[in-house]
Amino acid sequence: MAHAIWSGSINFGLVTIPVKLMTAVRSSDLSFNMLHAKDEGRIKYERVCSVDGKPVPWDEIVKGYEYEKGEYVILTDDDFKKVNPEATQSVEILEFVELEKIDPMYFDKPYYLEPTKQGRHAYALLREALEKANKVAIARVIIRTKENIAAVKPSGEALVLEIMHWADEIVAQSDLDFPADIKLPEPEMKMAKMLIDSMSVDEFEPEKFTNRYHDELMAMIEARAAGKEVPRPKKAPARAKVVNLMDVLQQSLEESKKQRASAPKRAAHRASPSGSTGRKKKSA
Repeated sequence: MAHAIWSGSINFGLVTIPVKLMTAVRSSDLSFNMLHAKDEGRIKYERVCSVDGKPVPWDEIVKGYEYEKGEYVILTDDDFKKVNPEATQSVEILEFVELEKIDPMYFDKPYYLEPTKQGRHAYALLREALEKANKVAIARVIIRTKENIAAVKPSGEALVLEIMHWADEIVAQSDLDFPADIKLPEPEMKMAKMLIDSMSVDEFEPEKFTNRYHDELMAMIEARAAGKEVPRPKKAPARAKVVNLMDVLQQSLEESKKQRASAPKRAAHRASPSGSTGRKKKSA
């Protein structure tokens, strides 16, 4: 069962909506321990001083910011408290904007905002108003003493709080070298569009994609634990070296058509757990 990260409120003008902040994403990453190959003993890590080479207990460790090579400013817990944003336990809505006006690169991590019994009506009102206006709310929120900018979005029956990157965290495209002002032959463009069309679907169905690396790794672990032979992973087909782009596009198009012809028929529509399509109205 999911546990609330914190309980607080959405502040929307003078309206206060009591909510709980809930995790919306679960990691499927596998966790490994570092072991001694000789006897499988767990490896312990010590905090060792780089000056005298001796282990250092926690009560002798302080935080320092290196402002020049080898030069540090030491900060105490009181120093952090002086500049630490007040943990208001609230999602303070600052403005509204159309979702399409936000570069997707700004979005980082989503959380669910679950209303309390007292806040269900106002919660539903904000959700429906955002959906009808086709807008999201931009807000400030503090999570575990860290201040964040975030977007509040309607998603099906839920409001989702998505933590965003600050503007200065995004690497400017001008810092990198991308192709520009390249004249593209019309036959290549036509063939590329045909390939895109042949691989296009009516709806995105995330459940049909699985983490193959995770699954194969778990199969290997389970086989080893049971003393069985480790299954051999399937090798990816070798890719031909690109010589003529038109030839490769044509081959890709033919391969795509073959895969389409052999693929099983899928249902015309599946309701998405996070989408708003076909959402049943519930009383607040």
